[in-house]
Amino acid sequence: MTHEVVVVGAGIGGLTVSALLAAHGVDVCLLERQSRPGGCVAAFEKFGYTFDPGVGLYPLWQAGEIYDQVFSELPVAAPEVFPADPAYHVRLPDQADVPITANIEQFEAGLAAAFPECADQAVAFYQDSAVVSEALRKALRRVPNLHAAGTLRQIYALLPDLVSASRIIKSKHDTTLDHLAGTSFRFRRFIDAQLQLLAQATSQDCDYLYSSLALNIPRLGNFSILGGAPALAEKLAESIKASGGRIRCDTTALRLAYDATGQAIGVDLLSGERVTASKAIVSNLTLWDTYGKLIGLNHTPTEIRKRLNNLRTWGVYLLYLGMSETAASRIPNNRILAVTHDRDYDPESSQFMFAAAPAADTRAPEGKRAVTVLTFSDVDQWFTFQESEEQNEEKDQSELELCWRRLHQAMPELGGDIEVIDTATPRTTYDLTRRKLGMVGGLAQTFATVDLNFMNCETSLSNVFRVGDTSSMGGGIAAVTHAARLLANQLTD
Repeated sequence: MTHEVVVVGAGIGGLTVSALLAAHGVDVCLLERQSRPGGCVAAFEKFGYTFDPGVGLYPLWQAGEIYDQVFSELPVAAPEVFPADPAYHVRLPDQADVPITANIEQFEAGLAAAFPECADQAVAFYQDSAVVSEALRKALRRVPNLHAAGTLRQIYALLPDLVSASRIIKSKHDTTLDHLAGTSFRFRRFIDAQLQLLAQATSQDCDYLYSSLALNIPRLGNFSILGGAPALAEKLAESIKASGGRIRCDTTALRLAYDATGQAIGVDLLSGERVTASKAIVSNLTLWDTYGKLIGLNHTPTEIRKRLNNLRTWGVYLLYLGMSETAASRIPNNRILAVTHDRDYDPESSQFMFAAAPAADTRAPEGKRAVTVLTFSDVDQWFTFQESEEQNEEKDQSELELCWRRLHQAMPELGGDIEVIDTATPRTTYDLTRRKLGMVGGLAQTFATVDLNFMNCETSLSNVFRVGDTSSMGGGIAAVTHAARLLANQLTD
């Protein structure tokens, strides 16, 4: 069967680009290995609970922002959303809570109270980064593919605000740490925990311009999606079908098909069928899997193979919990980023993200809330030395016990009103999605890993493109959606 565009992988990136292409009359076919769309954001259901695998941070749903832009082009309504301010609280090891809120006075007062040893410097850091963030957001409206644009286009995008443009140009090669002079160790850990969650890198390595966006966008207005990110996936799938596009679930893509000249002409399926593409092929697989599995090593340039061999990102260990409404009434926010100690920073032991479904979103038995707790995990340890399923289960149990202790130490108000429903490891992620080593969340936003050839949607093949969290400027669904819309526009121009 032949289509104009064949998309492999029904994560948010694949769903978004497919929905937009179909809405503009492109004959698109979306292939998905699992029985339903969603990829990493597909819902997990058990014992009457429906869990959102994400952390509940969904900014940029305001009028004129990325989701408004996308759904204005689609034949279906956007999922229902409602404001969630503060976006989250950061809980410090001494139990102090800092609300990450759109209320500037409240936010700055919270900073000053939590960090009296460097209150002025902490407030100044955020004030400066907010100016940079707003200038970058204005530039992105003028040149949406700002990260890949040439120097002249970038300068054009930053005009006419000459002061902000000058500040951005001077900071182009700065790390976030370069802008934390005079702040305390405690404040830097506060920043590190947020950047690890939002950018998969700490202040020592994270690109300052990216961190300015990452730290300030949630403060502009965070939202909750009724049904969580899985509801967004369902709406996009509905749109594809309404526009005449095709979604084929339970369909595993094996590799690209090539003609005698080496041109990619379609996708070979595990079933033996070939689906051909007359215009383009889009991969929503990870960077590693796009080249290693879909394109194939024989068609991957040597330099890219070398880079991929040395490139890693984090996996996650998830706790799916059931919490009583009584416990929910005792916590300050549905989303709490807990910094668990002030010692040397280690993403695996220094933090976790607690995300409870809001009261208005019934995804649990009566009187209960669905909760996802996310901790970072080194993926290699889940794929090395485990010789049997029993060993994997023992490691899972050991990790659960450790995370359970950390959870109750950081959030003692939960008491006994919370229970474990299930867990998910990087191996679970791999089994469900076939992402290499179960790595999720995008590439670290550092100078060592951010490369235009990797972060763009192009590949080494002229008619093969990429979307998803390892091809956009960041791993959050807003960044993935932005990149998918750019690609859809490129393919319909």
